[in-house]
Amino acid sequence: MRKIFFSPAVVFAVILLDYFTKWIIETRVHPREVINVLPFLNIVNVKNTGAAFGMLSGLDNRIFIAIAIIAIILVITYILKTTDNFEALSVSLILGGAVGNLLDRLKIGKVVDFIDFFAGEWHWPAFNVADSALTIGIILFVLANIRHSKKVESRE
Repeated sequence: MRKIFFSPAVVFAVILLDYFTKWIIETRVHPREVINVLPFLNIVNVKNTGAAFGMLSGLDNRIFIAIAIIAIILVITYILKTTDNFEALSVSLILGGAVGNLLDRLKIGKVVDFIDFFAGEWHWPAFNVADSALTIGIILFVLANIRHSKKVESRE
């Protein structure tokens, strides 16, 4: 089956959008500046030294780089083996997000985050386009595999 959704274009689109938005933030928004966009959304300029949402921020950047490189290799291998378009799209989003954040780690040793969602005083940890692609990709991957397991169960 032809993989309609997996092409380098999907991966590169995520990487380019991530890079472009981070460049805008780095050149236009001062560190720790808060720009109110909507009653539940700010634009900020923060640096994340940890993993997703700042977890494990005490670990060395080289560990995150190594993990990202291993994950990227595994994802590329998976993409090349899958025949499901929906799954290929999900994994392409994951790959683009992983590469986007890896580029930050290689360039500045941390990840630029700028999207700040909140409700009242509660703020979700700031994130970026790469994080969004990773999250959406993971959700789509889970859904693709649930769909696949239901197809297998119905054949049995």
